[in-house]
Amino acid sequence: MTALDPTTIATDIDASGYAMRPLLDPATCAALAASYDHEAGFRKRIVMERHGYGRGEYQYFAYPLPEVVADLRTRLFPPLAAVANAWRRALGLEADFPDDLPSYLSRCHDAGQNRPTPLLLRYDADGFNCLHQDLYGDLVFPLQVAILLNEPGRDFTGGEFLLVEQRPRAQSRAEVVPLRQGDAVIFPVRERPVRGSRGYHRVIMRHGVSRILSGRRHTLGIIFHDAA
Repeated sequence: MTALDPTTIATDIDASGYAMRPLLDPATCAALAASYDHEAGFRKRIVMERHGYGRGEYQYFAYPLPEVVADLRTRLFPPLAAVANAWRRALGLEADFPDDLPSYLSRCHDAGQNRPTPLLLRYDADGFNCLHQDLYGDLVFPLQVAILLNEPGRDFTGGEFLLVEQRPRAQSRAEVVPLRQGDAVIFPVRERPVRGSRGYHRVIMRHGVSRILSGRRHTLGIIFHDAA
């Protein structure tokens, strides 16, 4: 995995609401997508339509996570924690996220958030994901990562990753993130700080996936806080 620079990640998110980086090679993407069909290694499967989340399904990994998923989660955390701490300072809060993932997960587990949240998502034709936020308890790490495992135009059409931000006293703004196979989008879980004329304020963020027109689309989601 290419080393990630917190400064450029923060700059990109400030400009567009997200940062995009190539993270996985095609072979690793294909192996992860194929693992969806093997029940071993997952703790729970969700059919989205049953809950009004959209149309498609996803599975949460069980501990211990697959090596590639655990490695990504562990290596992504430190640069993103640096961004998260900078955001807290901008909002006048103490920068209290630790430098490493085990220390943060220890906090989650002490708070009763023990279930792993990394997941694989699958959509077929006409599938979609409604705009939402991935909140699983009182402790929320403010950034997460989604990695596209299939190639647009070859494996599927449609299915764009969507980000919508709602600024105070303004209309919502939408972004379509142009992901290719192996690309990761780094984005806010719930909110991000934005500088205004009177200093920083919070902007609410939601994300989703537009309708799949044809084919099949898989995504790996890396969420850093565990679930209650």
